[in-house]
Amino acid sequence: MQLSDFSYDLPEALIAHYPLAERSASRLLHLDQYGQYHDHQFTDILDLLNEGDVLILNDTKVMKARLKGKRASGGAIEVLVERLTSDRTAFCHIKASNTPKAGAEIFIGEDAIPATVLGRHENLFIVEFSQPILPILEQYGQLPIPPYFNREAEEIDGERYQTVFHDPDKLASVAAPTASLHFDEAMLEKLKAKGIEYHFVTLHVGAGTFSPVRVEKVETHVMHAEWCEVPEKTVEKIQAAKARGNQVVAVGTTATRALESAASAHGGELKAWSGDTQIFIYPGFAFKVVDRLITNFHLPESTLLMLVSALSSREYILSAYAHAVAEKYRFFSYGDAMLIDKLSAIKSA
Repeated sequence: MQLSDFSYDLPEALIAHYPLAERSASRLLHLDQYGQYHDHQFTDILDLLNEGDVLILNDTKVMKARLKGKRASGGAIEVLVERLTSDRTAFCHIKASNTPKAGAEIFIGEDAIPATVLGRHENLFIVEFSQPILPILEQYGQLPIPPYFNREAEEIDGERYQTVFHDPDKLASVAAPTASLHFDEAMLEKLKAKGIEYHFVTLHVGAGTFSPVRVEKVETHVMHAEWCEVPEKTVEKIQAAKARGNQVVAVGTTATRALESAASAHGGELKAWSGDTQIFIYPGFAFKVVDRLITNFHLPESTLLMLVSALSSREYILSAYAHAVAEKYRFFSYGDAMLIDKLSAIKSA
């Protein structure tokens, strides 16, 4: 497969730069198991799911991971905390006029809190802060909203770029699990009332989710690592749903990657698991857990577009995207949603 196989044309005007007034007010494009698409509102998800189905949500919380500061020379610098490795050390992206070397001092925020660049870890910098990192992020950090918003984070993002069900103790992501942003408390209550369960996994989303694929041959791409956990309770609920003939509906590509990583770690059998995952899901991947996927519309030539193409097919996904463009759906993190069914074996044959 070539990278260009996953390209499509998107007018700039269809990129959603701000959320709608209500979380659940988005539109929903349903791509069914036969490759046919159907226009809905997101609230119709209640009618498209069945009693006894299980939704799997990612309960991570987004850090105010973007920090501004200065070098010892006075030059401006921006630090994006990618991953905490202790209470005072982290893997970071650094933007500066010149690449900082090991031993370089940087100063964060108006109070010039010192930090030291210790060296490199792959394409990231290892940074040691002079104080605990999380309070620094809370006081000086900005939410690292996606680059395609073309703006600085604003007050509205503090609420709307977080899910309503995030676990405050799981503050470690640098991007939101955006498919979950469509769910508000009222929607979750209606799901429960219909007998649709929801349970949680954790995947701390890294900035690599926005990184472009830089190879032309798709199969040679190497995914960035992210930490995830699939707890025993969630595994038990999934197994019970499968046993009674219900479906497992992953909410977002991060939940999908967590579930399929846990299964892959155990030879295809879903078991409780935690650890780093670099799973790369593209067409030809054999899903072991996920039956349906609620997701947003994804960037051209992205690994996320490849993942959704693996569940359905590249041709059907691109056809649905062309329809979404023609019907002026809103794209990306604050945009509209899709419900994608695993392609029927009858149709794929």
